[in-house]
Amino acid sequence: MEESMKDFEKELSNSFRVLKIGEILDSMIVDIDDAGVTCDIGYYTQGVAPLDAISDDPDFNALRDLKIGDSCKVMVVDLDDGKGNVQLSMKEAREAEAWDKIEKIFENREIVSVHIKAKVPSGVITYLEGIKAFIPASQLAMEYVEDTSEYVGKTLNIRVMSADKNAKKLTLSAKAVLREKEELGKQKKIQAIVPGSVFEGTVERMETYGAFILLDNGLTGLLHISQICEKRINKPSEILKLEQKVKVKVLKVDGGKISLTMKDVEGKAQETDVTDTDDNEEENNSYSEEMTNTPFAALFSKLGINKE
Repeated sequence: MEESMKDFEKELSNSFRVLKIGEILDSMIVDIDDAGVTCDIGYYTQGVAPLDAISDDPDFNALRDLKIGDSCKVMVVDLDDGKGNVQLSMKEAREAEAWDKIEKIFENREIVSVHIKAKVPSGVITYLEGIKAFIPASQLAMEYVEDTSEYVGKTLNIRVMSADKNAKKLTLSAKAVLREKEELGKQKKIQAIVPGSVFEGTVERMETYGAFILLDNGLTGLLHISQICEKRINKPSEILKLEQKVKVKVLKVDGGKISLTMKDVEGKAQETDVTDTDDNEEENNSYSEEMTNTPFAALFSKLGINKE
């Protein structure tokens, strides 16, 4: 008797409930067939979501992927579908929630994984939170991808480039993730460089103020024109050529920029200075010996006079 009264009160409450088009409701699936999905929406009549209002995902199958008793969100599309039922859309309800999630992913700069579904002109199509998304060919890899068909079926890590809920346009980028990974690796390499380190390198590019050297660790440093050689030159090409192999030393690392020198590589200049000093000492010693052997030196010695 108590259950009957509760059911009656529930039906009475449902009969007074007012639904609004665009309202998102909690519901439970009570039937699934080829026409669509029937849901209990806590109203005096049931709601029906046609198959084309369930999902845009081409791999989605309502009979396979949904079960009677499942809870789901639905949006009220029409208060009467012509058969006495409330017309619902699971797709639009899911989209509304999905766009909220996507906006958070975008704001938080999260990295997420997506599965590439198909190729289209200038890019590929995938789905994020059930929303159709586009990845331009220029954003699939570090370089522009001419043949995007090789990416179909692959899973990529991406960032959201732009998300327009009203226009229902979602653009993703795998390149942004790859660039960040590359930059992180670059920063680790830079942090490992100690001023004074010597590297083999290749002249990559020349400007009036110096040459850019691609080091053997994959990083690029600047060899200023004043650090190319001891003599004054007007332009790097007087000494260097493109693709030339050179040996350089790190002067400093500042703000991620590497300053290089070809002077004093491996202490060659210091060795030269030391050699010059030794030669001077030998010359002085030889000069002193010659002065000791002169007649005047012998006379001074007999008189007990120090020549110094």
